[in-house]
Amino acid sequence: MKLFSNSFKYLVNSIIVSLMVLPALVIANEGGFPLDPAPDRSNNMAALQNGAKLFVNYCLNCHSASAMRYSRLQDLGLTDGQIKSNLLLASDKIGDLMKTNLSDKDAKAWFGVTPPDLSVIARAKSSGAGSGADWLYTYLRSYYKDDSRPTGWNNMVFPDVAMPHVLWELQGIRSVKYEDVEEHGKKSRVFSKFETIIPGKLSEAEYNSEVADLVAYLNWMSEPVQNTRKRLGVWVLLWLSVLSFLAWRLNSSYWKDVK
Repeated sequence: MKLFSNSFKYLVNSIIVSLMVLPALVIANEGGFPLDPAPDRSNNMAALQNGAKLFVNYCLNCHSASAMRYSRLQDLGLTDGQIKSNLLLASDKIGDLMKTNLSDKDAKAWFGVTPPDLSVIARAKSSGAGSGADWLYTYLRSYYKDDSRPTGWNNMVFPDVAMPHVLWELQGIRSVKYEDVEEHGKKSRVFSKFETIIPGKLSEAEYNSEVADLVAYLNWMSEPVQNTRKRLGVWVLLWLSVLSFLAWRLNSSYWKDVK
């Protein structure tokens, strides 16, 4: 009963936050850049714990996750002591919501927009082109240097993005290269490749792995009970199959003497 109550409360909070974030997502000027499939690390506790650390260190400075409490990280196998030591600021408490101290006024002054709440960003970004995890995984790996932008950064997945590349020290600084192509008599410039200007602290494979962990956490945070829901769903379907079989045999037995 307690699990149902917590899940229902989180569902209500998720719906509220979705209504808050959708307007910002609808007006986003997103391009048609192909999405890479995100590695599935939904059951990898070490990856989810690392993703939570990355989220707190790199995302929570500007973005809130107002439908998530720090205490919920216990579901990832973290103890209260680990959460307090590694993921909480001195002024925060274990039961607090994961909110940023950045005010809306300062955010608009610095970025031109208020950074969206990330509680359900993985679900909000799902589309026919791919899952929300695929979008986030590709987006966080598609930044490049663009001096024409106010922040000095741009993104192939989200052109003219307002958010700077917060993970640039890990990935490094890159430029984007285009090539001219001709199709049906029309010439156009298409993306060719990224080119490293200054290497980051991590290799490309290491950076991709860190991003995969962060995306796995964002995907988990959008619905912490999703793995439980999927497991229960399998048992429910099996139980319904048994009931259907019994109902079919009972029906056959009832009508067997009717001509």
